[in-house]
Amino acid sequence: MFLRNFLDKIKPAFQEDGKLHAFRSVFDGFETFMFVPNETAKVRGAHIHDAIDSKRIMSFVVIALIPCLLFGMYNVGYQHYLAIGETPEFWASFWYGLLAVLPKVVVSYVVGLGIEFTVAQWKHEEIQEGFLVSGMLIPLIVPINCPLWMIAVATAFAVIFAKEVFGGTGMNIFNVALVTRAFLFFSYPSTMSGDKVWVNQNYMDCINGVTSVDAVSQATPLGQLAAGDPVQASFCDTVTGLIPGSIGETSVIAIAIGALILLCSGVASWKTMLSVFVGGALTAFLFKDQVVDNFQWYEHLTVGGFCFGAVFMATDPVTSPRTSSAKYVYGFLIGVVAIVIRMLNPGYPEGMMLAILLMNVFAPLFDYCVVQANINKRAKRAAAKK
Repeated sequence: MFLRNFLDKIKPAFQEDGKLHAFRSVFDGFETFMFVPNETAKVRGAHIHDAIDSKRIMSFVVIALIPCLLFGMYNVGYQHYLAIGETPEFWASFWYGLLAVLPKVVVSYVVGLGIEFTVAQWKHEEIQEGFLVSGMLIPLIVPINCPLWMIAVATAFAVIFAKEVFGGTGMNIFNVALVTRAFLFFSYPSTMSGDKVWVNQNYMDCINGVTSVDAVSQATPLGQLAAGDPVQASFCDTVTGLIPGSIGETSVIAIAIGALILLCSGVASWKTMLSVFVGGALTAFLFKDQVVDNFQWYEHLTVGGFCFGAVFMATDPVTSPRTSSAKYVYGFLIGVVAIVIRMLNPGYPEGMMLAILLMNVFAPLFDYCVVQANINKRAKRAAAKK
């Protein structure tokens, strides 16, 4: 009540005739984020009246990402102490990872939200809430050694050219977070691939006075697989996530917790999620003879960004299909294309990003085909009755 009363007291200053009317959209964005608006559509019969708006849906996704974020922070510190030959202690590892990851989260939100706030003010529109999720996804899908200025540049590019030019939240064709990663990968490939990007090298341990690990390199399981080398990580390691990799993509357990939150809340589609794993598993099984001896076909589903992409990227309600049948096709093809890229292109072992971006292009076509098929079926049924 204190916060509600405070907002009501200062609200007149942000109205059309108020002193701060230029920042009306900013105030509206904060107010609707803190409280569910009590206004509903005036037209009857054309709208579904519900207390859950898009901001609340985005908040559920952010909550689902928290397990990946927390584990990623711990794993960053764990890999650091492991690389320098020290025993990784839980709180020391977590604190180290927190100090390394938090600046990336801050930069992502400051740049992305700053651009969205500016565009909303310029267009005299409400602030869109889509970047609440994208701002959390971006730092989770980059290596720990990705410089902050690169994240800022890539985030600005993605928000402007993959979102705002299409009309903002709900109008974008491509997943904004994946466009950010694609921009980084093709613009700064040495920062997004190789062995040295997965262990924090340029960060000084302010707790124990440990120097940075400039000379240490550790390959991810996919990197070892692409090189034809034996994969050092066990299946148990890939499930728990104590392996080198992007900050939030390594732990299947943390991703599964997030998936459970999304499914129980009804935010994500289980049809898309399940079909991604089915398509990936089937394709990996067909290619099982081309995998190194100690790496099984089902392990493809636990390494790299496969699980993270299937749960948090492929299920994006804006860039994925709306119809049920199309969701099955969309997810299945993502799984197939991701594994095909991994197996047939050793220069780029991680295919999940390109697979989802490619299917983003075809998502409207899948919906069109399903809707058109239903229209033709009903037309034939009507003609038969005559």
